[in-house]
Amino acid sequence: MPYLDPYTLVLTEKTSSHLLRRATFGPTRQDIINFTGATAADAVNQLISNSDFIVPEPVDLDINSSTKGETYLSRVPYEINKNFYYTHYVRLWWIGIMARQTPTSILDKLTLFWQNHFVTNVEIVNEYKFEFGYIDLLRKNALGNFKYLVKEITKNSAMLVFLNGNQNVKGEPNENYARELQELFVVGEKDFYGNPTYEENDVREAAKVLTGWKTNAYGALPHGTYFSSNNHDETDKIFSSHYGNNIIFGRAGLNAGELELNDLVSMLLNHQESAKFICRKLYRWFVNPNVTENIELNIIIPLATFFASPANNFEIEPVVRKLLTSQHFYEESNIGSMVKSPFDLIIGSMRFFNFPVPQVSPAEVSSYLNYVNFCFYLMENMQMEILKQPSVFGYEPYYQPGYSKIWINSSTLGRRNQFVDAIIYGGNLVNANYNIKIDLFKLASTADVPNNANSIVEQFAKFMFTHELSSAQKMFLVNNIMMQGLPLTTWQFEYNAFIADPNNIDKRNAVEYRLQTLMRYILKLAEFQIC
Repeated sequence: MPYLDPYTLVLTEKTSSHLLRRATFGPTRQDIINFTGATAADAVNQLISNSDFIVPEPVDLDINSSTKGETYLSRVPYEINKNFYYTHYVRLWWIGIMARQTPTSILDKLTLFWQNHFVTNVEIVNEYKFEFGYIDLLRKNALGNFKYLVKEITKNSAMLVFLNGNQNVKGEPNENYARELQELFVVGEKDFYGNPTYEENDVREAAKVLTGWKTNAYGALPHGTYFSSNNHDETDKIFSSHYGNNIIFGRAGLNAGELELNDLVSMLLNHQESAKFICRKLYRWFVNPNVTENIELNIIIPLATFFASPANNFEIEPVVRKLLTSQHFYEESNIGSMVKSPFDLIIGSMRFFNFPVPQVSPAEVSSYLNYVNFCFYLMENMQMEILKQPSVFGYEPYYQPGYSKIWINSSTLGRRNQFVDAIIYGGNLVNANYNIKIDLFKLASTADVPNNANSIVEQFAKFMFTHELSSAQKMFLVNNIMMQGLPLTTWQFEYNAFIADPNNIDKRNAVEYRLQTLMRYILKLAEFQIC
């Protein structure tokens, strides 16, 4: 089996859809058409090159404010009385970026991966500038160098607050971040076979290395991160055999923090499990939740060897590129092997059905707010509240046994069905002229033969499923769902009557009822919930 060898066939509708569902939050119909016929290498290159690292800053979304639609991060003095709202607007800002129609890019899907890896919680951080700085750091380095990202996230203000690095001082070391740095961020608690990768003393020694990093919040000067040499432990730090009994020599002075941090990160990345730990998580995010021993030996270990090689030196982009262009990625067993997360379901649907994000301008603040709040509260109800993971481990379906299947449970299944009804029947207004409702009449009109029920089913089901429906399944949709046992000629009669008199409410309702019933069933089928 070729595993990581390049996939050389041109992409079909099925394989281009697979790539776009995994590497982005979901394609538009036009995306699938555009990527079909391309090579995997060209398609992935486009998704990477489309990455827009510099985006407009969050704006004030208070529709009653005189500063609505204006950026607020650089305002002086610090507006502590608006901290709660401005922090929330950062979350809504990121949702708006995710849901943009163009350019279709891998960037924010990968940024979400890193945010779920280097977890912080918005309620604990509770500082709007810190929260923006945290997301900005992850977005700008999502495809960059992992070693650099680890160093920067260690000093990041949001992380210093969340995992108590701010309180880690000489004589009273706080071990929270030192533990998670090894267990969750770089090395992993255990190797693939369950063997421990570090010892408790390694946590204590790493905490000593990290003493002295501080951050000031809420407008205090200096605002952000700085190093306090007076709070730094200058003694030598001695690590276990897991790290080759390495010694990080203590330093003094203003550069001590940077020098020892560099030594610590280099030591962690030299651990034989670090690269495998990261590649395993990337595999589960993009390819398949289940890592078997066969996958460990033939995918994870070779990919990790490449990731950590001197030639690559922990660059992230080449690893992602190699994974998404591999023959293994396009194997039949990996297509449709994941349950869609709420982000994939909500953001993907907004993109697929062409619900554009309103402009962020003073004139459209209300529309923008309605749009992103619609997405935010749906995802919250489906147990994936943005920037608020339930623990430092991240969202539960990304680390618990069963993995992505956990997204669907007795509570969230009903929420998913409510979302389907919402976009079919409408009622969620972005503004007076914009209802978040699928235009089923427009979609029906693009069928090859709109007055033919079989043609309508073909068009409605197109690009909806990870695997092509069988003829029997399509006939079930036609006869049992759309026509509900009535002769197929009934649709021809109803549709032609509607076209002849589109303003007739009864005729319009008759046609819309059949279209809504069909689409509702398609969207609620299990296959629409997987990717």
